[in-house]
Amino acid sequence: MAINLRLSESEEMLRTTAQDFMQRDAPKGVVQALQVTDTGCTDELWKKMADMGWLGVIIPEEYGGTGNPLTSAGVLFEVLGRGPLPGPYFSSAILGALIVMEAGTEEQKKGILPDVVSGQKILTMALTEPEYSWEPSSVQVTATASDGDFVLNGTKLFVSDAAAATDIIVVARTGKKADPSKGIGLFVVDSKAAGVSIRRLPGFLTGRIFEVKLDSVKVPKSAMLGGNTEGWEALQNAIEKAIPVLCAYKVGGSQALMDMALEHTRTREQFGQAVGRFQRVQDMIIEMVTHIDGARWATYEALWKLDTGRPATQSVHLAKVVASEGYFEVVTLAHRAFSGISYSIEHPVSFHTRASRALYTFLGDPPYHRQQLAKFLVP
Repeated sequence: MAINLRLSESEEMLRTTAQDFMQRDAPKGVVQALQVTDTGCTDELWKKMADMGWLGVIIPEEYGGTGNPLTSAGVLFEVLGRGPLPGPYFSSAILGALIVMEAGTEEQKKGILPDVVSGQKILTMALTEPEYSWEPSSVQVTATASDGDFVLNGTKLFVSDAAAATDIIVVARTGKKADPSKGIGLFVVDSKAAGVSIRRLPGFLTGRIFEVKLDSVKVPKSAMLGGNTEGWEALQNAIEKAIPVLCAYKVGGSQALMDMALEHTRTREQFGQAVGRFQRVQDMIIEMVTHIDGARWATYEALWKLDTGRPATQSVHLAKVVASEGYFEVVTLAHRAFSGISYSIEHPVSFHTRASRALYTFLGDPPYHRQQLAKFLVP
């Protein structure tokens, strides 16, 4: 099987445009200011992303998007990851959009996706709960049928970008069945609906995650994606496609860290010479390169397989393992290369510290994805 990971001309142009955007509209000062906000974005930045067409980068043209392949989204998010630019861009334009595209009826797609493209709707997914797991057995939030509608009750934890979202895709159990993946519905819930409460979870390294409580939240049956209670498979299909785009964001963050560390070691002098001349410092840079190359190749192979219709599940699991661990380790190495100054919350390395730790577990941590890989090796 010949693997072609070369970017197309349009993808090269997209990367250049995204780089210009980051330099002009999201420099260090902007990214630093966004770190302390609950939403991670401003109305101005959100509108600019919408005007660029990036909120609809993978949404088909018939729903107002540009219909690009996942690899193009990976190229875009790799550049955004260099910031790292926070905000609900991935939650809405990638994961949320994919869930609607995989699970929604044609009517629901026409009703939701154009508003995602324009930026009027901001989506996020609420899956994990206090009994933390990415498996269907952990879904305990209930959706009880009532007079043709549904009433949702329970608590979701570690929900990304909930404060910015206009709508939350809540994964809820509609009934107990022997197979835990059965009887699960996906409900699009207005974040301002009666009975919905959102609280940001504390902690510097937790990132921008929230607790979402659902207290007798009434939603119409039309809010259930697909109009049926068997949404788990569609959800998994969406997550599988979204993961490599998230990995590309981590690759971009890792590359930015290495570039910063490399420049620092070339210009920082100690004992009469640049610190980059010391072997241990050189070892750090080489280790960074190893992590980044592994993550980049694994990520774009997974994206290529998804775009070309090849079996990609194993590659997706591998990419999530390598990119998550790579970003985590590259941050640690960058701190060592910069030493004490990088631990200041104003230093760019600290932005990546928060992102790498928060995204390490999002959509499954490396041990979880290793377990999934093992199932292919040992049926």
